[in-house]
Amino acid sequence: MLHGKGRLASLENIAQWRLGLLAQGLVEIPVDGEIAAQGGALAGLPGDPADRIIVATALTGHQLMTADESILRWSGNLRRIDARD
Repeated sequence: MLHGKGRLASLENIAQWRLGLLAQGLVEIPVDGEIAAQGGALAGLPGDPADRIIVATALTGHQLMTADESILRWSGNLRRIDARD
């Protein structure tokens, strides 16, 4: 969707891009009901449901790299890297 809105660098084939990232060691984390419930309960995080799922997924023991300012400003205990740097 971000690609379609012009907010993500031009990629000819999203599926190929994903496969390339996986080949480089990217690990996909499945989203389950527990993560969804935790995302809905996050205090102080703005209401974007996708952001809540992303943060709740990272809170399962992973570090999040993001350029999203609302996530970077969030006061919760989240290991994060500012991707804007």
